Amino acid sequence: MTFPLLLTADGKKFGKSEGGAVWLGADKLSPYRFYQYLFRTPDADVIKFLRMLTFLDLCEIEALEQAMERGEGYRPNTAQRLLAEEVTRFVHGEAGVELAQKATAALAPGSKADLEAETLAALAEELPTSALGAAEVVGAPVAEVLARCGLQPSKGAARRLIKGGGVRLNNRRVESEEEVVGATDVLQSSAGELMLVAAGKKNKHIVRVARGAVAA
Repeated sequence: MTFPLLLTADGKKFGKSEGGAVWLGADKLSPYRFYQYLFRTPDADVIKFLRMLTFLDLCEIEALEQAMERGEGYRPNTAQRLLAEEVTRFVHGEAGVELAQKATAALAPGSKADLEAETLAALAEELPTSALGAAEVVGAPVAEVLARCGLQPSKGAARRLIKGGGVRLNNRRVESEEEVVGATDVLQSSAGELMLVAAGKKNKHIVRVARGAVAA
């Protein structure tokens, strides 16, 4: 028994990309990245992939295809979101889908989504990170932490950004230039103690908090 290769609309093999192959194992490709790969499927391919990679009723897929073609009442990326959810669920289970969705929401520009420890652990694979000792983080001004981790060039620059409402700590806006990092702002996860800081809507950074000494 043979099966034809699954090709994209431009003739490329599905699962092959400039960044490398798409792996099914979470140890090689996180559920978040797996979900995002599927979510980025072009409109020209998404209906075919829904038919070939999911167990959705074909009538449901056909109705979605017609809605895409008409454009009336169809929300962009609805089909892509459905594809990403269905295939991620099949490969990584419901927990993988939930983690991927939470990580996606947390990484959205200007996101206010509540962060959980394991969501932050998933984000630690996607974002720039730096390691700071607990004494450099807990009880320290947020502005100082932003400068220490390199997210801002100086404490003064960080304070100005806070004053303009442009700094978030674990997706919560920092209201005061004098605000300090509390113990509860550092989340204990399977990847260690982590904290998310953001300068502006898109510039996000993970701080890994080490209880021992951190090398310079």
